[in-house]
Amino acid sequence: MRSWLRRYLIAPLLALLTSGIAPRRLALCVALGIVIGNIPILGVSTLLSAALALLLRLNLPAIQLVQGLMAPTQLLLIIPQVRLGEWLLRSPPEPLSIETSLRLLEQGIGHAIVVLWNAIIHAGVAFLLVGPLATLLLYVALVPVFERAARRRTAAAVNSENKIDSRPI
Repeated sequence: MRSWLRRYLIAPLLALLTSGIAPRRLALCVALGIVIGNIPILGVSTLLSAALALLLRLNLPAIQLVQGLMAPTQLLLIIPQVRLGEWLLRSPPEPLSIETSLRLLEQGIGHAIVVLWNAIIHAGVAFLLVGPLATLLLYVALVPVFERAARRRTAAAVNSENKIDSRPI
């Protein structure tokens, strides 16, 4: 798992630092990708992350990479977000499970939306409350990580250039 994360997430993000993306911009891409990737409404995250990347002039591949990797956590967090929304809106809990929702989706997306409308609204309310705060916290936590990584990559590049230049001709 560790080598998979390094190969498909960490290495591409570090490559973006080398290509010139600012650490703060990359931190924003990753924070937004994580949060949007966990939006509790299936089918919305890809379009929303692309729209935000274009609107805010962020790196589209970075934000799409991160939001795409959030698919497992997105599924795991839907029901907790529905429950939080029910609690916030003081609504009675609806009988809801992943299995029931998947069976509804097999009957058609339109049918599933009609049946799950209240759950979608509850989850959306929870996301709108938690999402901005989570984005801010992730951004604040990631900026120093990417700034340190950028400094290390710059120092490594300078050291490798010095070694090349110090060789006798």
